[in-house]
Amino acid sequence: MATYFKDQGKRGENAELQEELASSDKTKKRDAVKKVIRDMTLGKDVSGLFTSVVNCMMVPNLEVRKLVYLYLINYAKTQPDLAIMAVNGFVKDCGDPNPLIRALAVRTMGCIRVEQISEYLCEPLRKALKDQDPYVRKTAAIAVAKLHEISPELVVDQGFIDSLNELLGDGNPMVVANSVAALAEIAYHGEPRALLLTNITVLKLLAVLNECNEWGQIFILDVMSTYSPESSSEAENIAERVKPRLQHANSAVVLSATKVIIKLLDVIKDTAKIALLVKSLGPPLITLMSHPAEIQYVALRNIQLICQ
Repeated sequence: MATYFKDQGKRGENAELQEELASSDKTKKRDAVKKVIRDMTLGKDVSGLFTSVVNCMMVPNLEVRKLVYLYLINYAKTQPDLAIMAVNGFVKDCGDPNPLIRALAVRTMGCIRVEQISEYLCEPLRKALKDQDPYVRKTAAIAVAKLHEISPELVVDQGFIDSLNELLGDGNPMVVANSVAALAEIAYHGEPRALLLTNITVLKLLAVLNECNEWGQIFILDVMSTYSPESSSEAENIAERVKPRLQHANSAVVLSATKVIIKLLDVIKDTAKIALLVKSLGPPLITLMSHPAEIQYVALRNIQLICQ
């Protein structure tokens, strides 16, 4: 009996929310979406409001759209047929004058793990990769990697890997860093030829390395550690441009730079240059010994490699 009344209360609460979501009052509609997200966060089942919440995508309010997209990401997998209703909203938002809304739509598209709607999102994603705003482009690059997890064949057939490789020459450092991260992720998950480094590509990455944030630098350095220079002089040039990263405050950047330089030592033939590079590796690795045990272990492993 107690369970019956509890269920009745839940249905009554959802019915009340449904009325508020359908309200013509934008403030009341916004507050209703907030209540839905609150209940969802508390673990309550509000999937029955899917249609009503999706209809709120048309509200010209960034805050409301963020909340609606959060709801979509949470429930699209359990309501794949209803999730198709949101496709028109995504397409419309991808053409919005506000780059924040365009990027938000692209990010949500990448997070909705529903194969049935993936093909509908290809055209908006293709446009986002060529968007005039770098924030949208960098968001679209990561969305491609997420789409590849759902439908690898679709990413290849639609030419998204080629589009990401084109973005490696983008003028914005974060767009380049995100493109590198996306290509590396795709290569790791079954497309080893997604990211083929050439001398020209490496020069492009080195050109933006100093302007990237620390995580962008880590992505780029990790990818560069897989590159094999064609000559000793090329290896020396790369090492000299990577060496300043050894002074970075972030230990992950230091370790990634160390990995690149250690690999380049096998290609460099000038013994004097090798000695200078090895000497430059010492102080940063010693400094890492004051970090937590996990970082100390990696630093010691690197020291061991140098000594060998």
